[in-house]
Amino acid sequence: MRSLVRNYFTFTFIFIVFTACTDNTSGEPEKSAEEIATELLAGLEGSQTWTVANGGSVSKDGSTVTNDFEGFEIRFIANNTGKTYTAINSNLLFDSNGNWVFTGSNYDKITLSGIQPASNKEISFTKNQDKLRLEFVVPAPQNARVNALAGFYVFDLILLN
Repeated sequence: MRSLVRNYFTFTFIFIVFTACTDNTSGEPEKSAEEIATELLAGLEGSQTWTVANGGSVSKDGSTVTNDFEGFEIRFIANNTGKTYTAINSNLLFDSNGNWVFTGSNYDKITLSGIQPASNKEISFTKNQDKLRLEFVVPAPQNARVNALAGFYVFDLILLN
C-alpha cells in the first residue's frame, strides 16, 4: 500500500511539473492566426513595402512582364485604424490606395478595395523570408481596357528596406 501511495504522489508531482511548463514564458498572450498573417504582410511595426526592384518579377499567364511594372511597390499597413495599402507604378492594375481584408479563414488570401482590375479579386499570398508572392486572376470583362489586363498574375516581390 505504501508503494502505491508513493507512486501516486510521484506521478502527481511529475504531472504538475510538466503541465506547469509552457513555451510562452514571456507573459504575452499567444498571437492569433490573423495577427500572424497580418505581420507577414505589414511587419511587426505595422507597415512594410514590397517591390519588384532588386530581383522581383511579374508574370502574366506564364510570360514575364516585369518591365511593365518597373518600380512597382505596394505597402501594406495595419494599425488601430484598420488595414490599408498604397501602390505605385502598378500599370493601372492596382488602385493607388485603399483597404485590404483577409478572405476566408486560412488567412492566406486578401482582397484589395478599389476600382482597378486587381481590386475585389481574391489574391493568394505566401511569404518566405524577405520575399512575398502574390497570385491572382483578373477575369476578362466586357470593356476593352480591362480585357487587355485580363490574365493570371504572379508578383514575386522583395521586402524594401
